Amino acid sequence: MSTALVANGFPEEEVRSRARLGAAAVFPAESGYGNGLLGAGPAPYAPDRDDDLERIRIVPPVFMPERLKKLIDLGREPLYSDVELETVIGGFTSRLPLYVSAFGSTQVASHHLGEAVGRQAARLGVPLVIGENVVPVNGYRDADGAGVTPLLGRIAAYAEAADDEHGGVALQQSTEDADAEVWNLVYSDPVSEPLLATGRLAFELKVGQGAKPGLGGLTVLDRDTAGRVAEQYATDEVFGADSDRVLRASSPGTFTEEILRQQVRLMRNNFPRVKVWVKLHPGRDVALAAATAWAAGADAVTVDGAEGGTAWAPTGFLSHVGLPLADCLRRVGRKDRCLLASGRMWEGTRAVKALALGARAVGLGRAALLAVDEDREAGLRRLAEAFALETRMLTSAVGKYHVNALDPEDLLLPAAWRMSPATSGAA
Repeated sequence: MSTALVANGFPEEEVRSRARLGAAAVFPAESGYGNGLLGAGPAPYAPDRDDDLERIRIVPPVFMPERLKKLIDLGREPLYSDVELETVIGGFTSRLPLYVSAFGSTQVASHHLGEAVGRQAARLGVPLVIGENVVPVNGYRDADGAGVTPLLGRIAAYAEAADDEHGGVALQQSTEDADAEVWNLVYSDPVSEPLLATGRLAFELKVGQGAKPGLGGLTVLDRDTAGRVAEQYATDEVFGADSDRVLRASSPGTFTEEILRQQVRLMRNNFPRVKVWVKLHPGRDVALAAATAWAAGADAVTVDGAEGGTAWAPTGFLSHVGLPLADCLRRVGRKDRCLLASGRMWEGTRAVKALALGARAVGLGRAALLAVDEDREAGLRRLAEAFALETRMLTSAVGKYHVNALDPEDLLLPAAWRMSPATSGAA
């Protein structure tokens, strides 16, 4: 076990418990069975009650025609284990409605931790997103061409551990990555060929992220590293001229509807063998931005709610900037398109609510890093086992037997939502 990472304000201990115990951690401690009385009460962690996704309740019906159909199909009463979780995420077949969110170039996604996440995600058969700025900060190859840099290491680790049918890798690119021609390099690199050959490589255009809506990536660098990347990035002496660290700031990029349309079309034209993803920050016009990306041909749109983020951000942004994920989902509504959602995901109830509101899959960011930090070989697998059990149980409880069948009717929504056409269930 390693405890190098901390996640203040996040249910870190609950995630670490699941990384150790797997599906058993979904239940109360086994030692209490037979002498403990259970009922509704405060959770062992303290969810944010201002978060609408936490306030929404999952509401099973009494009459379940879909359960009857499943009974007839199986020739027996269906169980939660009969719920199907496999789905298509941005053109990739995934064993679970789950993907690993981007970590970017930050120190928490270090060389070995990032590769361990990649290997475990591949074995699970779920997609892995590799964040922006990895190449401009860490380089594409070592000077002698023999070493493995963080980007190539993550791709290689994933490709080596994956089967030929499930999962895939999505590689983000932002302004500085475009200057470094990251997509061009990866598209023609032999390390990517196993993924390209099986249709399991995507390029994700990063428009923004939940932790810093409207800002580019921010990291802290030592002065030597900052000097090395000075031509690519702006730096700021926020820690003082005497400090050995500086703030590195990325460009957020500039987008209009037309620029986004042209970017997506350019991606499809220049890289015909990859899937095209677009990542949006939780902006007030998120519904228009998602519709624009899909209309231009994007295979998936990721919405990163204001609760998201794995790395460095101004504290004021974390509490006061951007739409909460629940409001993003409400504004976008259910569409016959692939919508991916991230933001404080770690367990099944929050995920099922997001799936019912229109997401095809949810992304694990901090939870994935904590799980792998807890156990480099199996932490993420065990966390996913707990996630899968909860998701199957909850989906079965509302009388559905494929995770894609979840719908807003399965939720008790806040009163202000109930008259909104965006959550009426229409595709």
